[in-house]
Amino acid sequence: QVQLVESGGGLVQPGGSLRLSCAASGSIGGITTMGWYRQAPGKQREFVAIINSGGSSRYADSVRVRFTISIDNAKNTVYLQMNSLKPEDTAVYYCNGNLFNMEEQRWYDYWGQGTQVTVSS
Repeated sequence: QVQLVESGGGLVQPGGSLRLSCAASGSIGGITTMGWYRQAPGKQREFVAIINSGGSSRYADSVRVRFTISIDNAKNTVYLQMNSLKPEDTAVYYCNGNLFNMEEQRWYDYWGQGTQVTVSS
């Protein structure tokens, strides 16, 4: 089974930093893209950042400059470095990956379980 395992969420004060990690496990034959999405209480899930296996990335306007996404292809892991955090960044952050499943011999979109990020003083 292929799955995404997230870590790094927690409570931080405004202006602080956190680094989220998401490691893909299982029989993975390749990565097209991996990214991050977030969902605040009572709101729809929204795009945060995405990166392809070659390192090209793009961001939502609300996080550009403050957040940085990166990927380690050898470890099948994507990271989200979050700086200058604001209360508006409070949400459950979800990892997404378009991965090739070697056992099923197909590309498929996978989602992590989510990790809570709370920005509060």
